[in-house]
Amino acid sequence: MNLLTQIKQRFAPALAGLASDVPALLDMIRPAQDAKFGDFQANFAMPLAKQLGRSPRDVAAEVLTKLQIDDLCESPEIAGPGFINLRLRTEVLAERLSRIAFDDRLGVPATEAPRNVVVDFSSPNVAKPMHVGHLRSTVIGDSIVKTLRFAGHRVTSDNHIGDWGTQFGMIIYGYRHFRDESSWRASAVGELARLYKLVNQLSDYHAAKALLPALEKNLLESRQKLQEIQQQPQDDRTKKLVSGMKKALAAAEVELQSAQDKLAKVEGSPALLAAAAAHPEIARRAREETAKLHAGDPENTALWTQFMPVCLAALQQIYSRLNIHFDLTLGESHFNPLLAGVVDSLQQQGLATVSEGAMCVFLEGNAAPFIVRKTDGAYTYATTDLATIQYRRDTLQADEVLYVVDSRQSEHFQQLFATARRWGCEQMSLRHVSFGTVMGSDGRPYKTRAGDTVGLESLLDEAILRARRIVDENDDRREQPLLTAEERSRVAEIVGLGAVKYADLHHSRDSDYVFDYDKMLATTGDTATYMQYAYARVCGIFRRMQISRQSLQGQPVAIELATPEERRLALQLLMFGYALDSVLSDYRPHLLTQWLFETANAFSQFFDRCSVQNAETESLQRSRLVLCDLMARAIRTGLGLLGIDVAEVL
Repeated sequence: MNLLTQIKQRFAPALAGLASDVPALLDMIRPAQDAKFGDFQANFAMPLAKQLGRSPRDVAAEVLTKLQIDDLCESPEIAGPGFINLRLRTEVLAERLSRIAFDDRLGVPATEAPRNVVVDFSSPNVAKPMHVGHLRSTVIGDSIVKTLRFAGHRVTSDNHIGDWGTQFGMIIYGYRHFRDESSWRASAVGELARLYKLVNQLSDYHAAKALLPALEKNLLESRQKLQEIQQQPQDDRTKKLVSGMKKALAAAEVELQSAQDKLAKVEGSPALLAAAAAHPEIARRAREETAKLHAGDPENTALWTQFMPVCLAALQQIYSRLNIHFDLTLGESHFNPLLAGVVDSLQQQGLATVSEGAMCVFLEGNAAPFIVRKTDGAYTYATTDLATIQYRRDTLQADEVLYVVDSRQSEHFQQLFATARRWGCEQMSLRHVSFGTVMGSDGRPYKTRAGDTVGLESLLDEAILRARRIVDENDDRREQPLLTAEERSRVAEIVGLGAVKYADLHHSRDSDYVFDYDKMLATTGDTATYMQYAYARVCGIFRRMQISRQSLQGQPVAIELATPEERRLALQLLMFGYALDSVLSDYRPHLLTQWLFETANAFSQFFDRCSVQNAETESLQRSRLVLCDLMARAIRTGLGLLGIDVAEVL
């Protein structure tokens, strides 16, 4: 049981006679933001005082008369309007730390109520190289899997790859009409990606060309309407109309510009323009290829079977570099035989009806229907997702399914979960773990100078290359370099990959973030490199003193917290369990990175002010060695839950 949970338990009986919703008040007991206020702070007196019609300080004082906490904390203090400040007894910190000194779990017990959790993450379309857009789902999902497993839950990691959707119709059409044989032999995945992009571009061209007159007319009418409104007397009503029209006009201008850009790119290339002219119905014909594949057409199935091994090998190459593994890789194709049964079941239960030729589920509060079969008979992502939920419920016996997918898919998941609950899956928790976008320095989604999405492999290569420069510089500065060329390469890979992962994970998953190699590889600040450097510092202490960390074990442990720096580090180490609970309460890995950063900072202050080698007494030296070893294992464990490795020398 972590310290904060234990403190909350002590407050519960003291609050029982004053409030009806005690758990809500207990949630207001949190770690102090500033050490001058103690270690923990209870902030419930103000809202409770409003309920009781009393002074917050009086309420806080009454709670303290009933609180039994002297064995854990020094005398609590009431500060300001009614804050209760708590400072743990130093001997309690020392005793707790001694108890977990060599515990691989850092004092965190496995849960007594394990759940079966499926984590659906990464999930790229297989016929295209992975790009920077796949990074967030992949590293966030992997961290959630590792943290859940550490907590003691039964976890199935599932890479629900896109191996059956509309992109294969585009690729099959492109393969038949635009394939470059030499490029196919040189790089099958690269050629498939080019074909997909080409067919998509030509489809967009024809759609934009057909839509252009209507877009131009809409823009003209919007401008005329705005002028008419602006000529009217400007009262509150007309001002609101003007504001609304300006927004509509801006949207119309963006839409028209997008269509014009699509036209210009094709019409500016004789080869693309000729291809567009030769394939005027390319979008419809690509959809037909998809429908044929789904219907079991032998030729399309043979092509799909030919494409899949090379596509999966390319994906696995990236996952191997990132050291990410999946228990299952069940793509959309796996569930194709179940789709007709899903639609039949929805119909039989009265949940799906035909609307304009399509089979739809209509949900209250949603203007658009949830389409499970198109007018041409093709199934949709919605159908596949429902079949997947059914499989996870019946075969995997999942209690909870997490979908680590970007926030743009929020509406889809709202409709999917609502449909699944009505369909009979209400006992299983379904959760969309959403996230924002990786941005470039221009504030737009991160792309190459040519405007293409940055490939994930090239991004990793660049991070490792830059990390190698840092490793070389550090080792060359030593009087006697410690690393061979091979070891430098290995450490550079650890540092580079760790930097990329941590740079993503240390942001709240809801937010967008700007990708910056220099910031992510900095040896100071909130970066993986800073944490890895703290770990290497500990290893350096033991190396210089010629002491094996393993030799500390098996001997009596008596932690001495003789300085504020030792005390602060001890408290940070004991907050590991609280950090994990915070992460899993809403699946937010950045809360673990906060703990890591604060712990590394605490160690840095300890390192600067508390000599280990020249400690005043032998017992204090041993205490500090144990503290260093525990800190290193805490950093290694915490980074490990983020999918990041450490090195003994940086």
